[in-house]
Amino acid sequence: MIEIKREVGRVQLLLKGESVGKDMFFVLSGGREHIGAVAMGIYDRESHRASASVTSAPGHREDEIALRGARKISSATQSTTVFMVGIHVDNITVDEIQTIVKASEAMIDELIEIIR
Repeated sequence: MIEIKREVGRVQLLLKGESVGKDMFFVLSGGREHIGAVAMGIYDRESHRASASVTSAPGHREDEIALRGARKISSATQSTTVFMVGIHVDNITVDEIQTIVKASEAMIDELIEIIR
């Protein structure tokens, strides 16, 4: 089990996950817990590239974080990765969104370093 925590403004982000056989499953959450978006990244050994697809709940905007996270982790680990994101902050501002997105990307990079 891997856990990374980061205080970002009014919210604490938590990135946690584990391996499922050769595959991986991660959850990035913050604020009121929920499922906002889920992405699956798949590494293609022939082309040496990762691709990902995402599904998001109506009205939720975590899809870009989930999509990039799944693709990036799959590429780095050459495995199939499921990445679920649910971050909710009441009355969030544009600046807070940008800060949370940057922090999420940094946490994903830190996760990849830990896995390697």
